Amino acid sequence: MNNPFVQIVEPLDPKQPPKKFFNLSKLEDVRYARLPFSIRILLEAAIRNCDEFLVKKGDVENILNWKVMQHKNVEVPFKPARVILQDFTGVPAVVDFAAMRDAVKKLGGDPEKINPICPADLVIDHSIQVDFNRQPDSLQKNQELEFERNKERFEFLKWGSQAFKNLRIIPPGSGIIHQVNLEYLARVVMDQDGYYYPDSVVGTDSHTTMIDGLGVLGWGVGGIEAEAVMLGQPISMVLPEVVGYKLVGDPQPLVTSTDIVLTITKHLRQVGVVGKFVEFFGPGVAQLSIADRATIANMCPEYGATAAYFPVDDISIGYLVQTGRDQEKVMCTKRYLEAVGMLRDFKNSSQDPDFTQVVELDLHTVVPCCSGPKRPQDKVAVSDMKKDFETCLGAKQGFKGFQIAPEQHNSIVKFNFEGHDFELAHGSVVIAAITSCTNTSNPSVMLGAGLLAKKAVEAGLTVKPYIKTSLSPGSGVVTYYLRESGVMRYLSQLGFDVVGYGCMTCIGNSGPLPESVVEAITQGDLVAVGVLSGNRNFEGRVHPNTRANYLASPPLVIAYAIAGTIRIDFEKEPLGINASGKKIFLKDIWPTRNEIQAVERQFVIPGMFKEVYEKIETVNKAWNALDAPSDKLYTWNPKSTYIKSPPFFDGLTLALQTPKTIEGAYALLSFGDSVTTDHISPAGNIARNSPAARYLTSRGLTPREFNSYGSRRGNDAVMARGTFANIRLVNKFIDKQGPQTIHFPSGEILDVFDAAERYKQAGHPLIVLAGKEYGAGSSRDWAAKGPFLLGVKAVLAESYERIHRSNLVGMGVIPLQYLPGEDAGTLGLTGRERYTIIIPEKLKPQMNVQIKLDTGKTFNVIMRFDTDVELTYFHNGGILNYMIRKMAS
Repeated sequence: MNNPFVQIVEPLDPKQPPKKFFNLSKLEDVRYARLPFSIRILLEAAIRNCDEFLVKKGDVENILNWKVMQHKNVEVPFKPARVILQDFTGVPAVVDFAAMRDAVKKLGGDPEKINPICPADLVIDHSIQVDFNRQPDSLQKNQELEFERNKERFEFLKWGSQAFKNLRIIPPGSGIIHQVNLEYLARVVMDQDGYYYPDSVVGTDSHTTMIDGLGVLGWGVGGIEAEAVMLGQPISMVLPEVVGYKLVGDPQPLVTSTDIVLTITKHLRQVGVVGKFVEFFGPGVAQLSIADRATIANMCPEYGATAAYFPVDDISIGYLVQTGRDQEKVMCTKRYLEAVGMLRDFKNSSQDPDFTQVVELDLHTVVPCCSGPKRPQDKVAVSDMKKDFETCLGAKQGFKGFQIAPEQHNSIVKFNFEGHDFELAHGSVVIAAITSCTNTSNPSVMLGAGLLAKKAVEAGLTVKPYIKTSLSPGSGVVTYYLRESGVMRYLSQLGFDVVGYGCMTCIGNSGPLPESVVEAITQGDLVAVGVLSGNRNFEGRVHPNTRANYLASPPLVIAYAIAGTIRIDFEKEPLGINASGKKIFLKDIWPTRNEIQAVERQFVIPGMFKEVYEKIETVNKAWNALDAPSDKLYTWNPKSTYIKSPPFFDGLTLALQTPKTIEGAYALLSFGDSVTTDHISPAGNIARNSPAARYLTSRGLTPREFNSYGSRRGNDAVMARGTFANIRLVNKFIDKQGPQTIHFPSGEILDVFDAAERYKQAGHPLIVLAGKEYGAGSSRDWAAKGPFLLGVKAVLAESYERIHRSNLVGMGVIPLQYLPGEDAGTLGLTGRERYTIIIPEKLKPQMNVQIKLDTGKTFNVIMRFDTDVELTYFHNGGILNYMIRKMAS
């Protein structure tokens, strides 16, 4: 081993000398004990992988010297232990790998060099939709339709699992990626190649951070960046600041972990933690179960941090036992963490490390709450929900406004559903979904929902039949304990049948609403409501017809479904009136924390986890029956509308091209703040009047066969046409919402794709103008690939979401940022100018470059290539081109 730290390697157990570890306590460096626990993991990885090439001794010294270096924009490499992907982001990654093999072969290299070096797991969880609900066989019907729609994709993924080493596929129907990661895939301590070391993970889903709740350092990266990690490249990252988040006090009896996480989300948004690590400490952490911690960590992207880390403690070790992990491995895990000073006792303040800053929350101050109507950080106390929604109705169009005229606030539309007459109004609930990894991993809130359902049914309450109710557990374990505890039948009676195992409503796979409901919403221009237990509620994401969407705990999802409206004050108004004429209030059926914990202790047991996960890779018969090709190079089917060889590597040569100045670019779009990756590259349904729909129709498909954008991420022709196709897109060039823009040479208003095609045919480069937090939301590589294919050469924004900026860099699109205090308004930009971006021959990280307008005005902006490695990718035309050249040479 050519590692300069080889002297600190020793066996963990003298009786098993082959099993070694790097004993960081033998560094005998006083700085180590003061490091945040999350930074200790970065340090261990740097020491273990130190080869004086990709990872240098200087990098180790910089991490050890974190207290000083955290403020100096120092770049450090990080090699995670593994990579995790879901199918929406995993399919394009495997497509890229297949295309990279072709490209390496064309350049004379060995295509089988394109192979994951870092272990990768791909969980198929984003393809299933809520097509059927409120039926005993909803689950079976939805799964059958999932296979019918996605057979091509699934066959391709099965090919990938056979063609590539180190790539494991978890079949559909198994659960949600982050819950499967928490309950099954996570090791906490790795035992690989003769060494013990901390488990760590990067994933192609922004909520990879959920695993931080178990003490596994993890965060979301762009699909493009993940591919490089899979090929053995370290992540190049700026050494982060670490905000210490101190939890004290005990939660109130009626408060759920969802309420705690929504409170923390709003608080940390206000603190400002973008690009930082958050590390939790204090005696209050010991009050939280691993499921509670994982719920808080899951929402990390919503408060903008890179990671939200809970160090491993005895509760973490207990969770490994509870979820059926091997007892001997659990003992080794604890022994290793004790040896390297990474086992935490949250009640022992002498263990508290140094932090960049400390903020505090008293858990006793948390009250029941929801978030919405359009963003996860907009927390609303349940007691204020009615008043807040009614304020939003009349407020100016925006994150908290719908601009409904005052005389329309009490509009009512009558409609008929299945032979019965009903009414809809502003605030009527039409979707109520217990969905998403945020909460379905948490037995306390799932059993809380079940107990509330039991009490509601026994009190004679029902849910109106037109409300689209659904339950999509994050794993088979949830169904197991809901059934064994006897609450499943009550959930079913209220319409919350199991409809599938996957990320369904939260990702936009909510399926169709009844036609009469859609007609009523449209007729009255109603602000209809979706209530879901997920983590994302951006406009246009959950369903096109629910303009208001609220995140809530599973019990509250059921409560609002029973009420049928968001315009209810639970303190003063009854949930409903039963057949006997008795008013039933929410407080009458709300289960106590003690009730829930008693049921959880009795029914959430290790045997369940063992039984479910022992057969996880073989239990799906439809997956087992798939016939996939066995060749090492993929044979592309020109007739496929799902899987297509992308054009990213067309004409690629071994020689580098010198970056050139971008001359006379037109602005394709002009945006305000908080444009999300959902706005840039939606995952949901394909509108029938869209460029993507026209393309699919030309290939002989009918609208019922369109599926979703998310499911077609293996086809660049669909995804390019789906770029900026969100129906809620707000483009400053157009005076109404919608996926259109002005083609300036002709003055015509066109669909964004059609305008981009016109510019491309005329040889005009494009840029996009934006405000703050451009690219917020889900980690979505097509939000960078799509603009690249449209001919966008650069984006000019006030600030970027971390993962999206990285993805732009990965595709060779230049992220430009206004100088502090400047923006489009202060510079007088209309977006109708033509932009020449001067690219100097010698580039440096974060250097200023000049933009010249055709009006004669010039101004400087920051070129957001943050590290030398990112500049290397840019010179290669993107990270994948760099990897191909490296493998082919």
